[in-house]
Amino acid sequence: MLGIRRPRKTRPRLNSPHVTQKRRQRLRLSYAAHYTSPGSYQAVYNASKSFVRSFALALREEQRDSGVTVTTLMPGPTETKFFLRARMLDTKVGASDKDDAAEVARLGYEALMAGKERVVASSLTTKLQGRGSRLLLDSVKARMHRRMAEPGSANK
Repeated sequence: MLGIRRPRKTRPRLNSPHVTQKRRQRLRLSYAAHYTSPGSYQAVYNASKSFVRSFALALREEQRDSGVTVTTLMPGPTETKFFLRARMLDTKVGASDKDDAAEVARLGYEALMAGKERVVASSLTTKLQGRGSRLLLDSVKARMHRRMAEPGSANK
């Protein structure tokens, strides 16, 4: 976990001679493909993903000429223990089909090794929802997210 309490320490570490002299250091950060969506029932989680996006883009710009690559992985719902641990198995998103974790990891690794800025590693449906959400008001996105993440919504 990155030291959020001490964000100033991140930059010196990335600019230290042992990192920048190698000229091939890579950093991959992940945030949900729906990072712009207000997360009803997941307010802290969604806010943290917005932070990671901003942090990653800022680091990428700071490190542009240093040889340090910063790549962001934006997965959609992925088949992991996340929904079990978050007690979300009774939600629409928790009960729905999800992307294969190994495939998401492969796409993230390939993007990182290719030096790409980002990769959206998710199903076509998730990619279309992500693109479409750019056109929606935040209040509409919050309502849509509520329908997916509301406890008990899998049975509605």
